[in-house]
Amino acid sequence: MTIQYAEIPGSHRDAPKEAQPIAAAHAAAPGEQIEVSVYVKDREPDPLLQQAPISAQAAAKSGGLGPTHARAATASQRASRYADDFARIVAFANEAGLSVVKEDPARRLIKLAGPADKMEAAFRTKLQYYHDGEHAFRARTGSLSVPADVVDSIEAVLGLDTRRAARPKLRPHADPHAVVGHLPNDVAKLYGFPATAGHGAGQCIAIIELGGGFRASDNQKAFKAMKLKTPKVVAISVSGGANQPGKDPNSDGEVALDIQVAGGAAPGATIAVYFAPNTDQGFVDAITRAVHDPQNRPSVISISWGSAEAHWTPQALAAMTSALADAARLGVTVFAAAGDNLATDGVGDGHAHADFPASSPYVVGCGGTLIDTASGNIVTEQVWNEGGSGTGGGISACFPVPAYQSKANLPKSVNDGKAGRGVPDLAAVADPNSGFRIVVGGVGGTIGGTSGVAPLFAGLFALINEACGKPVGFAHPVLYGNANACRQITHGDNKDNGVGYAAGPGWNACTGLGAPVGQAMLKVFQTIAAGSKASAAA
Repeated sequence: MTIQYAEIPGSHRDAPKEAQPIAAAHAAAPGEQIEVSVYVKDREPDPLLQQAPISAQAAAKSGGLGPTHARAATASQRASRYADDFARIVAFANEAGLSVVKEDPARRLIKLAGPADKMEAAFRTKLQYYHDGEHAFRARTGSLSVPADVVDSIEAVLGLDTRRAARPKLRPHADPHAVVGHLPNDVAKLYGFPATAGHGAGQCIAIIELGGGFRASDNQKAFKAMKLKTPKVVAISVSGGANQPGKDPNSDGEVALDIQVAGGAAPGATIAVYFAPNTDQGFVDAITRAVHDPQNRPSVISISWGSAEAHWTPQALAAMTSALADAARLGVTVFAAAGDNLATDGVGDGHAHADFPASSPYVVGCGGTLIDTASGNIVTEQVWNEGGSGTGGGISACFPVPAYQSKANLPKSVNDGKAGRGVPDLAAVADPNSGFRIVVGGVGGTIGGTSGVAPLFAGLFALINEACGKPVGFAHPVLYGNANACRQITHGDNKDNGVGYAAGPGWNACTGLGAPVGQAMLKVFQTIAAGSKASAAA
């Protein structure tokens, strides 16, 4: 009997650009062991993106956020719901001579392992090795295929191709004498972050890292400088990633920035750092691991890595989107850096590009500003755009306008005049001229980039979660229904050679709703939490 094969939608890969095959025999060795992540298609209804902006008072009267807290299916419910999908994929793997390493219904994940030749035969592809001048990696060209009776069960097959998926969104300053840096906890004070009783106690902040590592001595030195107790920091290995300081100094800077900024804002919270390889498989695996972590149970996630939407395959983007939807369903608020290469996102084709995952409608996209301070206060704040670097932001080419942005008066894309999800949602200091003072490799320095904004806001929401007594979760409808909890940034633009967007009153594609006023933001969510408690008591 002849087995009919069908292409997995969205799995097409172009040949690597600006990379050369390694030697004459650059094909993967037949016996090379490979592990792939197969994500089962998300079939759960999702009302979250249909939620319009809602004021704190209206949410309180209705008894809380209501449908904005859609609940994800439990692991046992998913095991039942996706049983047929799992069975089809496992049967396919067995027939292809591949091993089933893991079945994780909560994550809709099946891990398969086997030698390269059997992987190539199973998915009808060819694997080759390349070098881009910095890294060697395995790649494929074209689409993946599986038996026709299996294809509808699969959202993505990740791990065959190991080309780099993302870059950290940080900017070290080259001239430390030309900057006015700020300790992370001082930045939190500049934005009026609340001084909660436990400083984030009882909360866990998840940080996603695709390289680098941290040293306990750096954390101790940094928090001593902030006059704070060093928070508990836990390293978690995902898909072969590990806490490895010293191998990649640039990524070490990212890890240090994320930990020290999040901890500076919420020193009472636990910080769980999920280390994964810098591949689309590693990135998605890290998100699903954090979202469904039964031990650490993070209530907020900070992501300082990303890449232009155009660089993602549709299948990887779909798998990541499902993982982020799960976060929203489970009441986990996710923050992601909007990028440091202005509106073009460093693509170089003369068009504007939004950065993903910041462009996901389930993520709070974090833009960047330049601040000037005096006597512990922000005197002026404008869009970060300096020397060819600056905040990302714009209109997504992948996601339509979500209902929560329906009244935000979004501009059309400067590329084609089409509507789309607007990025970012919020903004804060990112220009390295007024950046964060951190410690990495035993040495202090000032680092900027929207990389610092995501963990800053993750710290803020850890404080809010503590004060409210429960996670606020999918916060977008409330953020857009209570814009007065933000201070608008109206000066500057993120244009790159004339391509991009200008700031102005209301929401803009440089700084979103603006910079949050911490105490005002807390009051918004406390009002809703009080309404929820009153409704439950009644």
